Amino acid sequence: MAERKETGRMKKSAVIIRVLKYLLDYKGLLVIAAALTVLSNFLALVAPELSGRAIDAIVDVGNVNFNTVYLYAGLMIFFYAVSALLSYILAIVMINLSRKVVYKMRKQVFNHLSDLPVGYFDKNQTGDIISRLSYDVDTVNASLSNDLMQICAGVITVLGSMIMMLKIAPILTLIFVFTVPALIFFTKYRVKKVKPLFKARSAELGRLNGYAEEMLSGQKTIRAYGKEEQMIARFDKHNNDAIEAYYKADYHGSVVGPSVNFINNLSLSLISMFGALLYLTGRVSLGNLSSFILYSRKFSGPINETANIISEIQSATSAAERIFRLLDEKPEDLTNEGKTPIGDFKDEVKIDRVNFGYSPELQVLKDISVTIPASSTVALVGPTGSGKTTIINLLMRFYDPDSGEIRIDGKNTKNAPLTNVRSKFTMVLQDTWLFGGTIAENISYGCDREVSREEIENVAKIVGMHSYIKSLPDGYDTVIDENGVNISKGQKQLLANARALLLSNPILILDEATSNVDSNTEKRLQESMKKIMEGKTCFVVAHRLSTVRSADVILVMQSGKIIESGSHDELMKIENGFYRSLYNSQFETA
Repeated sequence: MAERKETGRMKKSAVIIRVLKYLLDYKGLLVIAAALTVLSNFLALVAPELSGRAIDAIVDVGNVNFNTVYLYAGLMIFFYAVSALLSYILAIVMINLSRKVVYKMRKQVFNHLSDLPVGYFDKNQTGDIISRLSYDVDTVNASLSNDLMQICAGVITVLGSMIMMLKIAPILTLIFVFTVPALIFFTKYRVKKVKPLFKARSAELGRLNGYAEEMLSGQKTIRAYGKEEQMIARFDKHNNDAIEAYYKADYHGSVVGPSVNFINNLSLSLISMFGALLYLTGRVSLGNLSSFILYSRKFSGPINETANIISEIQSATSAAERIFRLLDEKPEDLTNEGKTPIGDFKDEVKIDRVNFGYSPELQVLKDISVTIPASSTVALVGPTGSGKTTIINLLMRFYDPDSGEIRIDGKNTKNAPLTNVRSKFTMVLQDTWLFGGTIAENISYGCDREVSREEIENVAKIVGMHSYIKSLPDGYDTVIDENGVNISKGQKQLLANARALLLSNPILILDEATSNVDSNTEKRLQESMKKIMEGKTCFVVAHRLSTVRSADVILVMQSGKIIESGSHDELMKIENGFYRSLYNSQFETA
């Protein structure tokens, strides 16, 4: 499946604002976190001042006021201890806050996925979608619980330290006039270089996950054809691309930290040199100089920490951007505004001059027109790629026609609510889907009402699964593994058919619905389904033409067009007819 490439780029500020909006939904925790951050860092900022006073109290040998020294030392220990305790509480608050944000974000992403049109999943790899739902959300979570706390605490520490340094020795703070702009310029320059690399890293990981998901689901085919080495080679390429993307992003991101650290150490050296000169000239005391140096370390510390986590911040920003791109995908229009519901189906389904293509370059259906009376059975036959399943997709409004209309009882389905249109159909696909749950839950899955065990057992009897289900240790309460991996393909198909039989929707779609059962089971299923199909309009997509002989109308498709139509007997009378040729070739092969 090809991955759809995303175009354009979201501004970093826009991404950050959208993340912050999630935080604002939990104002209580946010206020507590802010208060703890301010108080914890305020207490930590008092300690260097106390340290300087303690040093000044012992400068004169033989004239030391130990009570004053002990007092300041005790206060330093107390303030540091309380600050550490508040920081611990703050970490717990931030973890809970990020957990709530991530829970909401992941839920929102999953809910949005259920609202997206089928076309989105046709154009995007499953693995890449899962990567956004899991890895990208977890990356944002890590950044919220750790990086955000460091940045907020750092801002307070930097501002507080600057105020204290200006109070102690304003002239020494002039050193930062030269070093801080250098830090800002260098960091801003590197961030511009690093951001695209982290975006590419997330994209490569999504492609790697997508390929791995496809290969894991196709293990039987891979092994049957002996293509293990070829698949491993392709995986190696994807893996190498992902590793290269990781290396480039992490390498360029890691350059920032040491460079910023060097500039900070340079500022410390200058402070020590000029501070010593001020001390010798009597401009500052030794205690004040000591306090100033401690504050300068506190001032540069958060800047250095932020530079060291710049790669994590960029990774989180890129992950958030991928999440928001998914959330910005236009969902299916499930609103009823301006829509006219279709009432009880009584008359006909009409496909009128429909043209459609999954892409502008490739038209799949070309000027399709057909009228299907209510309670009739219509079979769609033809070679692979002729457009049979595409017609079904348009009937179900998984896609809308590029031109033309599909009408139910004269009403254009495009002008009706999606849920209303789909409520007219029951659909059984060739690729059956069962979820992790009991057999009874899987059979009753499509019903929007309470279903009795008797009803479930009745439809199971019709499809010939009742005896097998009763032979299981837990009967209808037997739990099926996710996607039905602990039952056979044929049994999965029979359960899917039983699910369809339990519904009372007026239109039934069978897309190769008997393809995974043996001939005897197929015959029994066909006979039982005749009773269920009575009074319903049925669309049957089939490759085995023996299964559609009794259809009222057979539509023969080729290259996106209906080239023949009629009953089986009528089509067999056409000399050199395409259907007749197909039927005879299958009969001769059989």
